[in-house]
Amino acid sequence: MKTKSCLCYLLFLSLFNLNAQQQKSIDQTLKLLNDKTVPYISVDELNKELNNSDILLLDSRKKEEYQVSRIKDAKFIGEQFNSESLALDDIDKNKPIVVYCSIGVRSEDLGEVLLKKGFTNVKNLYGGIFLWKNKGFEVYDENNRQTENVHAFNRFWGMLLKSGKKVY
Repeated sequence: MKTKSCLCYLLFLSLFNLNAQQQKSIDQTLKLLNDKTVPYISVDELNKELNNSDILLLDSRKKEEYQVSRIKDAKFIGEQFNSESLALDDIDKNKPIVVYCSIGVRSEDLGEVLLKKGFTNVKNLYGGIFLWKNKGFEVYDENNRQTENVHAFNRFWGMLLKSGKKVY
């Protein structure tokens, strides 16, 4: 019985360590690649706010990534955008907007453009759709059905996706 308890304890510690390493990798990547020009929102905060708020959720990934899965009700913007190509003139400049991509690098670029266009309540999803899925939150396919599939961008970035089924 003691052996079984010890094994369960060791398994728990190793799983905790893997989750901590994955989070640490996302943290290190964002620290290295982002300028923090757009304030972050955590996946837990976004999950709570989506149920109680009128957030505009914008996906800045490639079309093929968006078609595999997205956070529910996210609008496709893509990664090839500029100030003129964003057709958001009819959106209230104070409306809460959350931008996301795989982990939060490309979405920071979109957030910067939105801030320059005068939007005042823009946040970047920390850890992007990868951390969203890693935390167990639902994603949806192009037919608005829940899916386990997540486009992992490429094998290098895919190492940060620990939950769901990786699609390339």
